[in-house]
Amino acid sequence: MFQVFHGMGADVVVGASTIVEVSHARMRTARLRWALSRVRAEPVTEQAAKASAEPLNAAGLHGHEYAIDATVAGTALRRLGPAAVLTSDVDDMSRLCGDRVRLTGV
Repeated sequence: MFQVFHGMGADVVVGASTIVEVSHARMRTARLRWALSRVRAEPVTEQAAKASAEPLNAAGLHGHEYAIDATVAGTALRRLGPAAVLTSDVDDMSRLCGDRVRLTGV
């Protein structure tokens, strides 16, 4: 997928909190490092966190269950131009992003 995205000229971005979310005992560290070397990790600053809270509030969601999804949505919504999100939770992400971001289930 990285080759396809880079071939299209897409800017592949992840929120830094996503790195925490995908890290677990079964994740091979070398594979994660390889994947991260092909993307740009955007920091979750105070300003980014406040901006990410806006779609969360607009969707009527709250709490730690939605925190990472909100930062992913916020990252996508702040992108200039078209944005797409690969997600295992299209329902929640559609509530957070509306029709402003293309969602693809994985």
